[in-house]
Amino acid sequence: MEDSYVLQLQEPKFREFYLSYSGYAQCGPLHCYGPASRPHYLIHFVVKGKGMYQVSGQKHYLTAGQGFLIEPGTQTFYQADKDDPWSYLWIGIGGTNAGKYIRDIGLNSEQLIFRSESGEELKKIVLDILKHTESTTSNLYYLQGRLYDFFSVLTKDVVIDTYLGNSKEKKYRSESKYGAYIKEAMAFIKNEYACGIGVQELAEHLNVNRSYLYTIFMNELHISPKDFLQKYRITRARELLVLTELSVESIGKSCGYGNAERFARAFKHETGLTPTQFRRQDRSKNRRNLEVSEDGLEQLINS
Repeated sequence: MEDSYVLQLQEPKFREFYLSYSGYAQCGPLHCYGPASRPHYLIHFVVKGKGMYQVSGQKHYLTAGQGFLIEPGTQTFYQADKDDPWSYLWIGIGGTNAGKYIRDIGLNSEQLIFRSESGEELKKIVLDILKHTESTTSNLYYLQGRLYDFFSVLTKDVVIDTYLGNSKEKKYRSESKYGAYIKEAMAFIKNEYACGIGVQELAEHLNVNRSYLYTIFMNELHISPKDFLQKYRITRARELLVLTELSVESIGKSCGYGNAERFARAFKHETGLTPTQFRRQDRSKNRRNLEVSEDGLEQLINS
Protein backbone atom coordinates (compact mmCIF):
# COMPACT_ATOMS: atom_id res chain seq x y z
CA MET A 1 0.00 0.00 0.00
CA GLU A 2 1.22 3.50 -0.90
CA ASP A 3 -0.48 6.87 -0.47
CA SER A 4 1.26 9.15 -2.93
CA TYR A 5 1.17 12.46 -4.75
CA VAL A 6 2.99 12.56 -8.08
CA LEU A 7 3.66 15.23 -10.70
CA GLN A 8 4.84 14.00 -14.11
CA LEU A 9 6.02 16.31 -16.87
CA GLN A 10 5.59 14.76 -20.31
CA GLU A 11 7.46 17.25 -22.51
CA PRO A 12 10.53 18.97 -21.05
CA LYS A 13 11.03 22.59 -22.06
CA PHE A 14 14.72 22.55 -21.18
CA ARG A 15 17.35 20.19 -22.58
CA GLU A 16 20.47 20.38 -20.43
CA PHE A 17 18.79 19.89 -17.05
CA TYR A 18 15.11 19.46 -16.32
CA LEU A 19 12.54 18.09 -13.90
CA SER A 20 10.83 14.96 -15.24
CA TYR A 21 8.73 14.05 -12.18
CA SER A 22 8.43 14.64 -8.48
CA GLY A 23 6.42 13.17 -5.65
CA TYR A 24 5.82 12.27 -2.05
CA ALA A 25 4.67 8.89 -0.71
CA GLN A 26 3.62 7.37 2.59
CA CYS A 27 4.26 3.64 2.36
CA GLY A 28 2.60 0.78 4.16
CA PRO A 29 4.60 -2.04 5.81
CA LEU A 30 6.84 -3.84 3.29
CA HIS A 31 5.53 -1.80 0.36
CA CYS A 32 8.10 -2.16 -2.42
CA TYR A 33 9.03 -0.89 -5.85
CA GLY A 34 10.88 -2.96 -8.43
CA PRO A 35 12.94 -4.66 -9.46
CA ALA A 36 13.17 -2.03 -12.16
CA SER A 37 15.45 0.30 -14.06
CA ARG A 38 14.52 3.92 -14.65
CA PRO A 39 15.16 6.20 -17.65
CA HIS A 40 16.19 9.22 -15.55
CA TYR A 41 18.20 10.04 -12.44
CA LEU A 42 16.09 9.87 -9.28
CA ILE A 43 16.90 11.28 -5.86
CA HIS A 44 14.85 9.92 -2.94
CA PHE A 45 14.94 11.45 0.53
CA VAL A 46 13.48 9.70 3.57
CA VAL A 47 11.25 12.05 5.58
CA LYS A 48 10.43 9.54 8.31
CA GLY A 49 10.50 5.82 9.02
CA LYS A 50 12.85 3.16 7.66
CA GLY A 51 13.40 1.14 4.52
CA MET A 52 15.86 -0.76 2.37
CA TYR A 53 17.41 0.19 -0.98
CA GLN A 54 19.04 -2.57 -3.04
CA VAL A 55 21.29 -2.01 -6.05
CA SER A 56 23.96 -4.22 -7.64
CA GLY A 57 23.45 -6.89 -5.01
CA GLN A 58 24.04 -4.43 -2.15
CA LYS A 59 21.40 -3.63 0.46
CA HIS A 60 21.37 -0.21 2.15
CA TYR A 61 19.19 0.22 5.26
CA LEU A 62 18.07 3.83 5.53
CA THR A 63 16.28 5.99 8.08
CA ALA A 64 14.85 9.52 8.19
CA GLY A 65 17.36 12.14 7.09
CA GLN A 66 19.04 9.85 4.56
CA GLY A 67 18.54 9.62 0.83
CA PHE A 68 19.61 7.57 -2.15
CA LEU A 69 20.39 8.03 -5.83
CA ILE A 70 18.98 5.87 -8.62
CA GLU A 71 20.99 6.09 -11.84
CA PRO A 72 19.44 5.72 -15.31
CA GLY A 73 19.28 2.14 -16.54
CA THR A 74 20.42 0.66 -13.23
CA GLN A 75 18.51 -2.25 -11.73
CA THR A 76 17.12 -1.31 -8.29
CA PHE A 77 14.65 -2.46 -5.66
CA TYR A 78 13.47 -0.68 -2.52
CA GLN A 79 11.10 -1.61 0.27
CA ALA A 80 9.53 -0.04 3.35
CA ASP A 81 10.33 -1.44 6.79
CA LYS A 82 7.85 -3.90 8.28
CA ASP A 83 7.45 -2.10 11.62
CA ASP A 84 8.31 1.51 10.78
CA PRO A 85 7.56 2.01 7.06
CA TRP A 86 9.11 5.04 5.50
CA SER A 87 7.66 8.12 3.90
CA TYR A 88 9.83 9.72 1.26
CA LEU A 89 9.94 12.44 -1.34
CA TRP A 90 11.64 12.23 -4.70
CA ILE A 91 12.55 14.11 -7.84
CA GLY A 92 13.46 12.68 -11.23
CA ILE A 93 15.75 14.67 -13.51
CA GLY A 94 17.01 14.37 -17.05
CA GLY A 95 19.06 16.36 -19.53
CA THR A 96 22.51 16.37 -21.08
CA ASN A 97 24.10 17.88 -17.96
CA ALA A 98 22.08 15.93 -15.37
CA GLY A 99 25.02 13.65 -14.51
CA LYS A 100 27.28 16.64 -13.97
CA TYR A 101 24.84 18.25 -11.55
CA ILE A 102 24.44 14.96 -9.69
CA ARG A 103 28.22 14.81 -9.26
CA ASP A 104 28.19 18.40 -7.93
CA ILE A 105 26.21 17.05 -4.97
CA GLY A 106 28.88 14.39 -4.42
CA LEU A 107 26.84 11.45 -5.70
CA ASN A 108 27.89 8.95 -8.35
CA SER A 109 27.82 5.21 -9.06
CA GLU A 110 30.20 4.60 -6.13
CA GLN A 111 28.47 7.01 -3.75
CA LEU A 112 24.73 6.44 -3.79
CA ILE A 113 23.74 7.18 -0.18
CA PHE A 114 23.71 10.58 1.51
CA ARG A 115 22.46 12.44 4.57
CA SER A 116 21.09 15.95 4.87
CA GLU A 117 20.01 18.11 7.79
CA SER A 118 17.80 20.15 5.46
CA GLY A 119 14.90 17.75 5.18
CA GLU A 120 12.33 20.43 5.95
CA GLU A 121 13.62 22.64 3.14
CA LEU A 122 13.60 19.75 0.69
CA LYS A 123 10.07 18.85 1.74
CA LYS A 124 8.83 22.42 1.24
CA ILE A 125 10.36 22.54 -2.24
CA VAL A 126 8.69 19.30 -3.30
CA LEU A 127 5.40 20.40 -1.74
CA ASP A 128 5.61 23.60 -3.77
CA ILE A 129 6.40 21.66 -6.95
CA LEU A 130 3.33 19.47 -6.43
CA LYS A 131 1.11 22.55 -6.23
CA HIS A 132 2.16 23.82 -9.67
CA THR A 133 0.51 21.34 -11.99
CA GLU A 134 -0.51 23.38 -15.02
CA SER A 135 1.68 23.00 -18.11
CA THR A 136 1.95 26.72 -18.76
CA THR A 137 5.15 28.43 -19.85
CA SER A 138 5.18 30.38 -16.60
CA ASN A 139 4.84 27.21 -14.50
CA LEU A 140 7.57 25.39 -16.42
CA TYR A 141 10.01 28.23 -15.70
CA TYR A 142 8.89 28.28 -12.08
CA LEU A 143 9.42 24.52 -11.70
CA GLN A 144 12.85 24.82 -13.26
CA GLY A 145 13.73 27.38 -10.61
CA ARG A 146 12.51 25.11 -7.81
CA LEU A 147 14.61 22.29 -9.23
CA TYR A 148 17.69 24.50 -8.89
CA ASP A 149 16.57 25.35 -5.35
CA PHE A 150 16.45 21.63 -4.53
CA PHE A 151 20.01 21.17 -5.75
CA SER A 152 21.15 24.33 -3.97
CA VAL A 153 19.96 22.86 -0.66
CA LEU A 154 21.68 19.54 -1.27
CA THR A 155 25.02 21.04 -2.33
CA LYS A 156 24.93 23.17 0.83
CA ASP A 157 24.94 20.44 3.47
CA VAL A 158 24.81 16.95 1.96
CA VAL A 159 26.98 14.36 3.70
CA ILE A 160 27.99 11.26 1.76
CA ASP A 161 27.32 8.17 3.87
CA THR A 162 29.91 5.43 4.04
CA TYR A 163 27.85 3.16 6.28
CA LEU A 164 24.75 1.05 5.81
CA GLY A 165 21.97 2.53 7.91
CA ASN A 166 22.97 2.47 11.57
CA SER A 167 25.24 -0.56 11.26
CA LYS A 168 29.02 -0.46 11.43
CA GLU A 169 29.44 -2.36 8.20
CA LYS A 170 31.05 -0.61 5.24
CA LYS A 171 28.63 0.56 2.62
CA TYR A 172 30.03 -1.88 0.12
CA ARG A 173 30.31 -5.26 1.73
CA SER A 174 32.69 -7.83 0.32
CA GLU A 175 31.03 -9.54 -2.59
CA SER A 176 29.03 -12.59 -1.65
CA LYS A 177 29.46 -16.05 -3.12
CA TYR A 178 26.85 -15.29 -5.76
CA GLY A 179 27.53 -11.56 -6.19
CA ALA A 180 29.30 -11.80 -9.55
CA TYR A 181 26.49 -13.94 -10.96
CA ILE A 182 23.86 -11.45 -9.82
CA LYS A 183 25.68 -8.49 -11.37
CA GLU A 184 26.02 -10.30 -14.68
CA ALA A 185 22.39 -11.42 -14.53
CA MET A 186 21.21 -7.84 -13.91
CA ALA A 187 23.18 -6.54 -16.87
CA PHE A 188 21.84 -9.27 -19.15
CA ILE A 189 18.23 -8.71 -18.07
CA LYS A 190 18.50 -4.95 -18.50
CA ASN A 191 19.85 -5.31 -22.03
CA GLU A 192 17.76 -8.25 -23.23
CA TYR A 193 14.42 -8.28 -21.38
CA ALA A 194 12.66 -6.69 -24.34
CA CYS A 195 13.74 -9.59 -26.57
CA GLY A 196 11.57 -12.07 -24.69
CA ILE A 197 14.36 -13.89 -22.86
CA GLY A 198 13.38 -16.52 -20.30
CA VAL A 199 15.01 -18.41 -17.47
CA GLN A 200 16.76 -20.80 -19.86
CA GLU A 201 18.44 -17.99 -21.81
CA LEU A 202 19.54 -16.37 -18.55
CA ALA A 203 21.01 -19.64 -17.27
CA GLU A 204 22.85 -20.19 -20.54
CA HIS A 205 24.26 -16.68 -20.47
CA LEU A 206 25.63 -17.28 -16.96
CA ASN A 207 26.81 -20.77 -17.97
CA VAL A 208 24.93 -22.44 -15.11
CA ASN A 209 22.03 -24.89 -15.03
CA ARG A 210 18.53 -23.78 -14.13
CA SER A 211 18.65 -25.37 -10.69
CA TYR A 212 21.81 -23.46 -9.73
CA LEU A 213 20.36 -20.26 -11.18
CA TYR A 214 17.32 -20.71 -8.92
CA THR A 215 19.65 -21.16 -5.92
CA ILE A 216 21.55 -17.98 -6.79
CA PHE A 217 18.42 -15.86 -7.02
CA MET A 218 16.77 -17.28 -3.92
CA ASN A 219 19.89 -16.79 -1.81
CA GLU A 220 20.65 -13.26 -3.01
CA LEU A 221 17.29 -11.75 -3.96
CA HIS A 222 14.79 -14.07 -2.23
CA ILE A 223 12.82 -14.47 -5.46
CA SER A 224 12.92 -17.01 -8.25
CA PRO A 225 14.47 -15.97 -11.60
CA LYS A 226 11.12 -16.53 -13.32
CA ASP A 227 9.27 -14.24 -10.90
CA PHE A 228 12.10 -11.70 -11.04
CA LEU A 229 11.90 -11.47 -14.83
CA GLN A 230 8.14 -11.01 -14.72
CA LYS A 231 8.26 -8.35 -12.02
CA TYR A 232 10.99 -6.51 -13.92
CA ARG A 233 8.96 -6.49 -17.12
CA ILE A 234 5.73 -5.44 -15.42
CA THR A 235 7.42 -2.66 -13.48
CA ARG A 236 8.87 -1.31 -16.72
CA ALA A 237 5.45 -1.65 -18.37
CA ARG A 238 3.83 0.34 -15.55
CA GLU A 239 6.28 3.18 -16.12
CA LEU A 240 5.61 3.21 -19.87
CA LEU A 241 1.86 3.17 -19.33
CA VAL A 242 2.09 6.22 -17.09
CA LEU A 243 4.87 8.22 -18.74
CA THR A 244 4.16 7.64 -22.45
CA GLU A 245 1.28 7.55 -24.92
CA LEU A 246 2.44 4.27 -26.49
CA SER A 247 -0.31 1.75 -27.20
CA VAL A 248 -0.77 -1.15 -24.81
CA GLU A 249 0.27 -3.55 -27.56
CA SER A 250 3.50 -1.61 -28.23
CA ILE A 251 4.33 -1.51 -24.53
CA GLY A 252 3.79 -5.25 -24.21
CA LYS A 253 6.15 -5.93 -27.11
CA SER A 254 8.77 -3.51 -25.80
CA CYS A 255 8.72 -5.39 -22.49
CA GLY A 256 9.26 -8.80 -24.05
CA TYR A 257 5.73 -10.13 -24.45
CA GLY A 258 5.02 -11.71 -27.83
CA ASN A 259 1.35 -10.82 -27.94
CA ALA A 260 -1.14 -8.52 -26.24
CA GLU A 261 -3.08 -11.35 -24.57
CA ARG A 262 -0.01 -12.74 -22.83
CA PHE A 263 0.98 -9.26 -21.70
CA ALA A 264 -2.50 -8.54 -20.34
CA ARG A 265 -2.57 -11.83 -18.38
CA ALA A 266 0.85 -11.23 -16.85
CA PHE A 267 0.04 -7.61 -16.02
CA LYS A 268 -3.25 -8.47 -14.33
CA HIS A 269 -1.56 -11.27 -12.37
CA GLU A 270 0.93 -8.77 -10.93
CA THR A 271 -1.31 -5.74 -10.43
CA GLY A 272 -4.90 -7.00 -10.38
CA LEU A 273 -5.73 -4.68 -13.29
CA THR A 274 -5.51 -4.84 -17.06
CA PRO A 275 -2.95 -2.45 -18.62
CA THR A 276 -5.75 -0.17 -19.83
CA GLN A 277 -7.40 -0.10 -16.40
CA PHE A 278 -4.06 0.64 -14.74
CA ARG A 279 -3.29 3.54 -17.08
CA ARG A 280 -6.75 5.05 -16.57
CA GLN A 281 -6.69 4.59 -12.80
CA ASP A 282 -3.17 5.92 -12.33
CA ARG A 283 -3.80 9.10 -14.28
CA SER A 284 -7.16 9.62 -12.61
CA LYS A 285 -5.62 9.09 -9.17
CA ASN A 286 -2.77 11.51 -9.83
CA ARG A 287 -5.18 14.07 -11.20
CA ARG A 288 -7.32 13.83 -8.05
CA ASN A 289 -4.27 13.95 -5.79
CA LEU A 290 -2.86 17.01 -7.52
CA GLU A 291 -6.17 18.82 -7.32
CA VAL A 292 -6.36 18.66 -3.54
CA SER A 293 -6.13 21.81 -1.49
CA GLU A 294 -2.87 23.15 -0.12
CA ASP A 295 -4.01 22.18 3.38
CA GLY A 296 -4.75 18.65 2.24
CA LEU A 297 -1.27 18.13 0.82
CA GLU A 298 0.33 19.78 3.85
CA GLN A 299 -1.64 17.41 6.09
CA LEU A 300 -0.37 14.36 4.20
CA ILE A 301 3.26 15.45 4.39
CA ASN A 302 3.09 16.58 7.99
CA SER A 303 1.17 13.53 9.27
